[in-house]
Formats: sequence, structure tokens, C-alpha cells
Amino acid sequence: MRKQIGFGQRIWTRWILANWPWKLLSLAAAAVLWVAVASEPEMATVLRVPVQFKNTPSTLEISSDIQSTVRLELRGASGRLRQWSAAPTPVVLDFSKVTTPGERTFNIDASEIHLPRGVQLMTSVPAELRFVFENREQRAVPVQIEYAGTPPNNARVVKVDVDPPNLAITGPTSRVNLVQSVTTDPIDLSNARNGQVFTTAPFIKEPFVRFVHFENVRVKVILGS
Repeated sequence: MRKQIGFGQRIWTRWILANWPWKLLSLAAAAVLWVAVASEPEMATVLRVPVQFKNTPSTLEISSDIQSTVRLELRGASGRLRQWSAAPTPVVLDFSKVTTPGERTFNIDASEIHLPRGVQLMTSVPAELRFVFENREQRAVPVQIEYAGTPPNNARVVKVDVDPPNLAITGPTSRVNLVQSVTTDPIDLSNARNGQVFTTAPFIKEPFVRFVHFENVRVKVILGS
């Protein structure tokens, strides 16, 4: 009478014993790799990485100085540490919980850094970053023309036509309120002709404020005696 093979035995035969030389070779390779990693000496390194943000609030602006990099002390297996140090990932701060103006402090720990397994964050300098958030403001300010040199033949500027005369700026409320006007790159009048039109770029001295739409300024200079 023919002996029947049980279900468990069929599974063993079909999946476990099938291609057993290759499976044994894969297991041996994995063991060698584990031994190689486990035997790597532990090392430490210090390097600077950039700071990035995600989920920034659409109606708020940062009005404080921004720390663009932080210094990290890392420890781990030499191979993985060397590989990560060659192409480090940035520190990413999540602003999703920032919904109102005010000061916010963010702690820097391993959750903000994508480190490979076996690499640990020991310290971060600074360990925390603080930001001041303000509402975004927008308003128009006049354009103030800057000059360089003097007109020929002892002439003087008696009138200027500025197009556009005002430009819209935006940024944190307190910073926008500091800007009473924007200036232009100096216009050289040493060889100017009466009625000549110059094109020049506007400039905002307050670094936290920017133009809503940047455009060059056209200046028509009227000279007289």
C-alpha cells in the first residue's frame, strides 16, 4: 500500500528543500555580511548639515535670524558612518503645528535626521532652534532715486518722472513697517542728456522684506540750469 505524504511534509519538500544549495549560499553570504558589519570598529565624527523646513505656514513669516546649519556629533560603525558622512541628509524641522504668531522652539533629535541603522546622534550644536513667527504684511512704498556723478555743463536735476512711482513689498509685519521707501541702483548723471530715460533696479535695505513682483524702474531725468 502506498504511503501518503502529509501536507506539512509536502510544504517542507517543495519550499524548504527546493533549491537548497542556493538558499544555503544566500544564508552563508548574509552571515558573512553580518560578521563584517559587526566587526567594524565604532567611530565618531562631527560635521555640519543644513537646516530645512517643511509644512511652513502660508500666512506667517519668520522674522528672526535663521540658523542655516547645525553641527552634529555622530557615532556608529565606521563603514555606515563614512557612507552617510559622504552624503549627509539635512535636519528637517516640521512647522505644521505653527498656526499663530509668536516664538517657537524646536528640539533637534534623531527624529529630525534620517540616520542609517547603527548610527546614533550624540549631540547637536545648537541643541534647539528658536524662531519668531509674525503675520505677513503687504503694502506699497515710494521709490527713491539714487544718483552718482553730476550732470555736465553745471546742469542740475529739476524734475524726474519715475515709473512705477511705488512698489509693493511684503514680509513680516514688524519688518515691513520699518521700510518707508525703496531705493534704486545709482543713476550716473555725468553724461546725462536732458530728458534721458534710465532703467535701474530697485533695492530693499531690510533683508526680511521682498518685492511682491520685482520689476525694474524707469526714470526720466529733466535737467535745467
